[in-house]
Amino acid sequence: MSNHPIIGITADYQEKVNCYSKYPWFALRKHYTSCLEILGCMPIILPPSKNFENIDFLDGLLISGGDFDIDPSFYDQKIKSNNVKTIPKRTEFEMDLINLFIQSQKPILGICGGSQLINVYFNGTLIQDIETNIKHEQPNPRNETSHEIILEESSYFKKFNSSDKLFVNSAHHQAVDKLGIDLIVDAKAPDGIIEAFHHISHYYCMGIQWHPEFLITDFDERVIKDFVENVKKNIK
Repeated sequence: MSNHPIIGITADYQEKVNCYSKYPWFALRKHYTSCLEILGCMPIILPPSKNFENIDFLDGLLISGGDFDIDPSFYDQKIKSNNVKTIPKRTEFEMDLINLFIQSQKPILGICGGSQLINVYFNGTLIQDIETNIKHEQPNPRNETSHEIILEESSYFKKFNSSDKLFVNSAHHQAVDKLGIDLIVDAKAPDGIIEAFHHISHYYCMGIQWHPEFLITDFDERVIKDFVENVKKNIK
């Protein structure tokens, strides 16, 4: 068994001009790779592609967040908010990736938009634009916490945390609405927004709405380490 698992991380895709480039480009914040590297992993960045050959070497999958929303047509709705920005090419690619990793029973971690994508994959729906008293698109820097989450009584995270209430960072305007099939809620914000869930039968399929890759708290570090440990245990 390898002590250095290879984990694929999906990248954002943009066609904005006069920004990074005048031409289409990919992007991924370094926190996604560095939080895995310090645990001895080899991160591989995965840009949207139609070529799925020869990716069996990947031991785990991390679906990142980004500057995009899932097209509501994926969950049989129409766009209801002017704040919805879609990148269908990226969403289609990530849906296909999830399907492959579900079939192979390899670990999957979805962060922020990645969490929302997992929910939609399992026939869940999304709140297209959150309206509550909590600022889920926090005004303070992303490397600081902003609001509380509350662990469910049967939460997966109870195994490595003594407190039911924790503080996390937050950078999203959408969230889970109807939970997908065979998914169980692990944590919610005080306003009822679902902050974490996992699949009941897949070896490891976890969705997290905040950004633990910043490693702000001990809890964040345990979340990432737990993902890596499950990847290592699953390597044949």
